[in-house]
Amino acid sequence: MNELTSNPAPPLSHEDTTTYATWFKALADPMRIRLLNLLAVQRRSMAVGEIVEHLPVGQSTVSHHLKVLAEVRFVLSEPRGTSTRYAVNEKCLECFPAAVRAIMGLDADRAA
Repeated sequence: MNELTSNPAPPLSHEDTTTYATWFKALADPMRIRLLNLLAVQRRSMAVGEIVEHLPVGQSTVSHHLKVLAEVRFVLSEPRGTSTRYAVNEKCLECFPAAVRAIMGLDADRAA
């Protein structure tokens, strides 16, 4: 028997499905994936200006993407003086594989 038939997980709650849909929507833009990858690889917080130097888009576009990613807590912001620094939220991103498993009915434990 496979995992789906041997111990089926209960259906996802409305709250879980809404949360997961919001996560997937935030990741639906390739530039946001590149931005997350940049922050993860750098392993440090970065100002918008620094991020712009590494991506083929302007400051306003980077700021918009950071806002979307911050709303779902994939990135954390830290005000410093007149600027804000952004870092990948590793704890939040670590929940993502568990969310996929929950959607597939492979885990009873929910990621949220």
